[in-house]
Amino acid sequence: MAEVGFEWEWDEETDEARGCDFEPYDQFEEPDRTAWWFRLWTGNQEVDGSEFRFFGTTGAGDYTGFWLVRPDAAIMEQPVVYLGSEGDRGVIARDLGDLLWLFAAGLGPAEAFTDPDSPAQANEAFQTIAERHAPGRRRSPTQIVTAARAEFPHFSDLIDAMCR
Repeated sequence: MAEVGFEWEWDEETDEARGCDFEPYDQFEEPDRTAWWFRLWTGNQEVDGSEFRFFGTTGAGDYTGFWLVRPDAAIMEQPVVYLGSEGDRGVIARDLGDLLWLFAAGLGPAEAFTDPDSPAQANEAFQTIAERHAPGRRRSPTQIVTAARAEFPHFSDLIDAMCR
């Protein structure tokens, strides 16, 4: 993903953002780093975020990663979650294939979470990647996010239970 790149810019004339505000890591975030900020984010020193593998962030400090909730499933088959810097959180994709189709539609994790219906410019490079790695799974961003939230309706409750 990092090789394809994400473009994001602020349009001064329209006072709107264009593109996808997402910065993928070169590798999964180190567990100690996840534990440090996850404890701050939840206000709970007893949690460490070990049920997640975070792989990217936004300029605002939002995190995106896999939620390791499916026993014995490969990491790429785990749902993708979004944790916003202001406490927003949700499941945005059922797996990596769905996330690739969100990127192909021109949405990043924050955009998919806040408004999957938002108009975005499709990303041709990600369309090629999504077609190669998740063929036959093209759906609208709204359908992808809705399916993920329907499969995991209690994600926010889980996070609430961790927060102090």
